[in-house]
Amino acid sequence: MIPTLRITLSLCSFLLLLISSSTAKTSSFRPKAIVLPVTKDISTSTPQYVTQIKQRTPLVTVNLTVDLGGGYVWVNCEHGYVSSTSKAVACGSAQCKLFGSSSCSSDKVCGGFPSNTVTGVSTSGDVRSDVVSVQSTNGNYSGRAVTVPKFLFICGSDVVQKGLPKGVSGIAGFGRTKVSLPFQFSSAFHFTRKFAICLSSGTIDSRGVIIIGDAPYNFGYLNSDLSKALNFTPLIKNPVSTAPISSLGEPSFEYFIGVKSINISDKEVPLNKTLLSINKNNGVGGTKISTVNPYGILETSIYKALSKAFVSAVGVQTISPVSPFGTCFASHDIGFTPMGPGVPDIKLVLENGAVWDIIGANSMVSLNNSDVLCLGFVDGGSNPKTSQVGFYHKTGNQPTTSITIGALQLENNLIQVDLKTSRLGFRSIFLDHSNCANFNFTSSV
Repeated sequence: MIPTLRITLSLCSFLLLLISSSTAKTSSFRPKAIVLPVTKDISTSTPQYVTQIKQRTPLVTVNLTVDLGGGYVWVNCEHGYVSSTSKAVACGSAQCKLFGSSSCSSDKVCGGFPSNTVTGVSTSGDVRSDVVSVQSTNGNYSGRAVTVPKFLFICGSDVVQKGLPKGVSGIAGFGRTKVSLPFQFSSAFHFTRKFAICLSSGTIDSRGVIIIGDAPYNFGYLNSDLSKALNFTPLIKNPVSTAPISSLGEPSFEYFIGVKSINISDKEVPLNKTLLSINKNNGVGGTKISTVNPYGILETSIYKALSKAFVSAVGVQTISPVSPFGTCFASHDIGFTPMGPGVPDIKLVLENGAVWDIIGANSMVSLNNSDVLCLGFVDGGSNPKTSQVGFYHKTGNQPTTSITIGALQLENNLIQVDLKTSRLGFRSIFLDHSNCANFNFTSSV
């Protein structure tokens, strides 16, 4: 039973207390942070980044595609979901209202709209709670398992699961909501609303890492806290949803930053800079960060300007492009360095003057047994727009965002999302002669 609150308590505080009280860990141990592994899966047409949790009673390992901007966790409940602790969330309850675009079934169960942000398919499903178990960490290695007894999620189906890798049964959203994966863990264990993600470029045994909470970030032999070496830029809120389906007036769950210009070889790329800002009326424009888009996506005029400047700076002939890329080179014309292909850095000049250097390893894609190297950005189309249908807001066929920093650009970069200070931290750990696979997942207990 939730105790009576004074009227002066804000709704936001009430909801935070509600999640905390309903998901609090049963033992006295309070972790400093939790850690999740992330593996790159290349079995589908485009790479996906997959994490693991344990869920249900008895516990079962559940693989989920990581969506940095997703609003919630959904899991396919259509086949084989068996748990003695799974409970439906009542329609109209405070937990149900946390999901925003919710509905009620005939038996008064709260309904949500699980979306596959890889394929763009959305459907409907019940909102439920169940046990979730993950590993704690001190930032150096993983520790004992900790449990959230009433973790909220939406039940998906075979239809919405289609397009995910084999063995992956849902999507873990890390976005700006009170039911995203990091927010629920932060509420349950009273963490600062902060998490870090480090995607490995390798597959199978080359695991990246996600750390939720305020722990140091140590990678392998460095044995130093890389949180102290991050560059920072403000996070920007987009007031209009960029999700496949949402309520009208609902803001975006995704993480945006302010790109002011792009430089290559100390020369500014000529751009229509109005595209770099977010239109507050329709949410079009700006720059977001995505883990479900494997490569960068640029509005057509930005893509053409960047491609032209990049080819000029590389100084070698292009070859016939390989879909979905539009700018490709013969590998033998490009040298290689410890930082990847020997091409000029692409420098994103950010709102507060910080510079995000996209080195060769994060700007180029190797194809056809390394015979071809392509610029790892694709043309996303021109005239981004949105459409509104009835009560819901749906994105049209064209992208709403001018620049998407994709997963390729994030690999072996330590990215920290700090919602308490509303800023994004970033650093290429290649610069520290390390990579995201160097986190020590060996348990200390």
